[in-house]
Amino acid sequence: MSAITIIDYGMGNLRSVQKAIERVGSSATITSCPEEIATAEKLILPGVGAFRDAIQALHEHQLVDVIHESIAAGKPFLGICLGLQLLFELSREDGEYGGLSVVPGSVERFEDMGDLKVPHMGWNQLCDVSSDNPLFAGIDPSAWFYFVHSYYVVPRDDSWVAARTEYGPRFVSAIHRDNVFATQFHPEKSQKTGLQLLTNYIRL
Repeated sequence: MSAITIIDYGMGNLRSVQKAIERVGSSATITSCPEEIATAEKLILPGVGAFRDAIQALHEHQLVDVIHESIAAGKPFLGICLGLQLLFELSREDGEYGGLSVVPGSVERFEDMGDLKVPHMGWNQLCDVSSDNPLFAGIDPSAWFYFVHSYYVVPRDDSWVAARTEYGPRFVSAIHRDNVFATQFHPEKSQKTGLQLLTNYIRL
C-alpha cells in the first residue's frame, strides 16, 4: 500500500502532486477507485477548475462517501486549492452549489480590488500561522507559497483557521482540525518550502 493516495476525480494537477511527493522520497498512487481509497493510509484531494464540475465529478465517481468515511476514521487528509474549497458547505462560484460539508462555511469570490488582479496568481506570503500546526513545522511563519485562485474560503468557525494571506483584505489560506488539513496555495508548485510542507504531511 502506498504511503499517499491521490484522489482522481478527473480534475486537477494529479501528476505534479505525485511528482512532488516522489521528490521528497515517498510514493503516491493516483486512483479513482473507492475501494482503493478506502484502504489508503493518507489521502490528498487536489484540484483545479470549477467547483460545480468538481463536486459533480466526485458524486459521479462515487467518491463522496469514501471521503467522509476516511476523514471520520481519522486518516490524514490534505486538500489542495480546489480540494480545500470542496470541503466547505457551499460555493458561490457561478451560482450556489453544495460541497462536502466537512468544514462549516462558504466559498466566496474576491471582490473588485482596484489594482489587485483577480485571479490572485503568483507568490504570496502567509500570516497568522497557527503555531501548533504540524503541517508548518520547520517553515518560516511568513513563508512564500504559490497561489492561483479567484475564490477563497470563509469558515464560520475560526478554530479551523491555520493561516491567512494578505491580498487586499486577509483571507484564509490554510485550515486544520484533527486529521484534516487543506491549503489554498499549491505546495507542489512552491519549490523548497512546498516540499517541506509535503514532507511534514507524509511524516504525520
